[in-house]
Amino acid sequence: MELPQHVRLVEVGPRDGLQNEKQPISVADKVRLVDDLSAAGLEYIEVGSFVSPKWVPQMAGSAEVFAQIQHKPGVTYAALTPNLQGFEAAMLAGVKEVAVFAAASEAFSQKNINCSISESLQRFVPLMEAAREQGMRVRGYVSCVLGCPYQGDVDPQQVAAVANELFEMGCYEISLGDTIGTGTAGKTRALFEAVGRDIPRDKLAGHFHDTYGQALANIYASLLEGIHVFDSSVAGLGGCPYAKGASGNVASEDVLYLLDGLGIHTGIELEALVQAGERICQVLGRDNGSRVARAWRS
Repeated sequence: MELPQHVRLVEVGPRDGLQNEKQPISVADKVRLVDDLSAAGLEYIEVGSFVSPKWVPQMAGSAEVFAQIQHKPGVTYAALTPNLQGFEAAMLAGVKEVAVFAAASEAFSQKNINCSISESLQRFVPLMEAAREQGMRVRGYVSCVLGCPYQGDVDPQQVAAVANELFEMGCYEISLGDTIGTGTAGKTRALFEAVGRDIPRDKLAGHFHDTYGQALANIYASLLEGIHVFDSSVAGLGGCPYAKGASGNVASEDVLYLLDGLGIHTGIELEALVQAGERICQVLGRDNGSRVARAWRS
């Protein structure tokens, strides 16, 4: 299959990236990060999530962040909403697009949100109904698609079943997440082949963690399968608070460098993106997880 001419990057650093940091992060620093990312040319930014601060302390203040960011025309500023209560809070904050998540692993679902996959999907029914009433788009995530920290391998058919349920509920796009970063290029292609039998590939996205250093290879394999939407996190921020040993998301800078080298258009300026990552890493007092950023610095 030919490579796509255009790829859309979904920047998840402000949500999936920051949620795993230990130190408190101010609203002002979160706002600066989002504004830096939109200034670099990102057209889709996951700004925060409307969950209980008891479970994800770093996402406290998401409403304030949405209120203070510069809402650039043409940019989607989205939020993760795990239930109807979170959706309603997002609505009050002026959020225009939300995301929901389910696991492809029963063990992970129980550990993560204390319910079965089926029960988690049922929780989304009233949320999806409310979103339809408001004319709001909902994006779906499926986690642990290429491996689970508790049960090991995950059957691609199980991933396909969960993805199909989310798609049939009304999610306009399904992002398949290699939460613990154990996937390989071959398994990635087999996964998209299985899920792509029922869901059009232009409705699928890839979300890769770089625990085993395979994320870029998996993205290239996904491109060969006709996938042209990828989640990434500036400076490689992130992990998973419920997946021990999972390293950060693949760095947006590294993905952009790959795509630029392939002649694939994104509309994102690499230098500005690197600067955004360097700035938030200074705030966090941590090393930049982007190999491209480290190379530029040296």
